[in-house]
Amino acid sequence: MDNSETGAGTNADGILAPAHTDWLRHVLTVAGPIADVAEFECRARGPSAVPWHLDLDHEELRLLAPMAAAGPAARGLALALRAQVEADHQRVLAAADQPGGGCPLDLHRLVPIPVRILQLGDDAPASRLWLWTHWGTLRPLRHVRRLDPVADRWRKRTVRVEWEFWSADWTPWRAIVQLRQDWPNLRFDVRPDYGDASDG
Repeated sequence: MDNSETGAGTNADGILAPAHTDWLRHVLTVAGPIADVAEFECRARGPSAVPWHLDLDHEELRLLAPMAAAGPAARGLALALRAQVEADHQRVLAAADQPGGGCPLDLHRLVPIPVRILQLGDDAPASRLWLWTHWGTLRPLRHVRRLDPVADRWRKRTVRVEWEFWSADWTPWRAIVQLRQDWPNLRFDVRPDYGDASDG
């Protein structure tokens, strides 16, 4: 697909991305020995929330700026919003430290973002470049759903499991390449569905 048709272009940080995020539907199939697939499933489960460092003072100023014309009341609103952002962030940090989670396919659990990158925050150029280089997409997967496993009738003790998910702008192909290296006993196949693309 031509980049001019999608509005995609290479940003100043060297990342090829559309001007507006486009969420694309995919199905990932993982097949192999039952024990290996089970271990992969266990490792893949997480909160789907990345524990980025958050500068709360910066967030407060960012929230206050568009409300400055509203006068002193805006300060109280900005403080309330800051408290909500902080509470949400604390929940993310707590979930990141716990095993398992509500998302059956968490890229951060499978291809973890290094602490030194997390400390930079999610909008730092180095963070975006790391995500592009190691995940192939700039955001965690959305709307992840594990489909029913299928036993291989021709080979005993093997199983095939599928996940449906939506990925920001691109297939997370670089993460898939890493998973193939990390799990040599498993077969990975990812199929994008460009026809059903919509904003997730």
